[in-house]
Amino acid sequence: MTFPVIGMVGGGQLARMTHEAGIPLGVRFRLLSDTPQDSAAQVVRDVVVGDYRDLETLRDFARGCDVITFDHEHVPTEHLRALEAEGIPVRPGAEALVHAQDKGVMREKLTSIGVPCPRHRIVADPADAARFAREGSADGTGGWPVVLKTVRGGYDGKGVWVVRSEEEAAEPFRAGVPVLAEEKVDFVRELAANVVRSPHGQAVAYPVVESIQVDGVCDTVIAPAPDLSPELSARAQEMALTVARELGVVGHLAVELFETRDGRILVNELAMRPHNSGHWTQDGAVTSQFANHLRAVLDLPLGDPRPRAPWTVMANVLGGDYPDMYQGYLHCMARDPRLKIHMYGKDVKPGRKVGHVTTYGDDLADVRERAAHAAAYLRGTITE
Repeated sequence: MTFPVIGMVGGGQLARMTHEAGIPLGVRFRLLSDTPQDSAAQVVRDVVVGDYRDLETLRDFARGCDVITFDHEHVPTEHLRALEAEGIPVRPGAEALVHAQDKGVMREKLTSIGVPCPRHRIVADPADAARFAREGSADGTGGWPVVLKTVRGGYDGKGVWVVRSEEEAAEPFRAGVPVLAEEKVDFVRELAANVVRSPHGQAVAYPVVESIQVDGVCDTVIAPAPDLSPELSARAQEMALTVARELGVVGHLAVELFETRDGRILVNELAMRPHNSGHWTQDGAVTSQFANHLRAVLDLPLGDPRPRAPWTVMANVLGGDYPDMYQGYLHCMARDPRLKIHMYGKDVKPGRKVGHVTTYGDDLADVRERAAHAAAYLRGTITE
């Protein structure tokens, strides 16, 4: 029996954890990594070191792969179209992935299919951004602050500015790429709806989660989102499934959402790959986002997305001034035998995501405290 070869473009922690999920299935991995030291390159046997922005490198890498997938959205869209034209299965495909690559294209498409988004438009310069602000003001004179985003390349708060005047709006335009202006949404919290869709149209939806951000970076994810009404939860799942179907997504799709103060949900961002808001599924769901992403890109039947426990909390472990995190294992594991630690093999640098922990149980306050304590202890911000 010949098992398929999955070509994963990108060598980060998402590729590392997807590879881990493929081991029990016996599928083979081929990795295109920036360096031999990248997170996934440390654990995958078949590693090609090269530049994903070079078409010939991608062509050479794809030879011998049964399907190509990604741990990031940065491969040039035209390169993906070239691979598809040559008969190479790319999942998600270029026509879907462009909506995660280009925020302007994403907003236009979501609006056309009736998915609620913040008020938005592409702006040409700081003066145009000021006009956009005035358009959103009841009296035509205010409307600040406004969120400005470069349409490509941003993540974890990068490429995003909250500006309060025309003078402050100058910085985003220095990158020389189109800039998207959006209203600054008055939201209660951020949510995420994670779904997975296969080429033959089967789809599953995970419980909607709350995503807590600190300085533009995901800090904690609570599954399911506390105190979310069944109606709003179902609406968020249906919205994510609609987006996956209408955009032709194959694989995992994360739809990041705002829950507004007036009871609505609006789409913030899309990610067409395993996502930080779905890391809780490694230990908290019957089938993880990583395993279901693999099933989808291989067009296998999808696994059960239901949670294993009433509550699961994921807390990111960020680098700090305490580089020897392994020394913290003794305390964390002894204090909480049910704790799950996932480290990415990265050098510890202040503010860098180097791992995450998950906890689960029946009492949300207890589950949250255990996750927060372990993440803080590993980082070195607490010592007892």
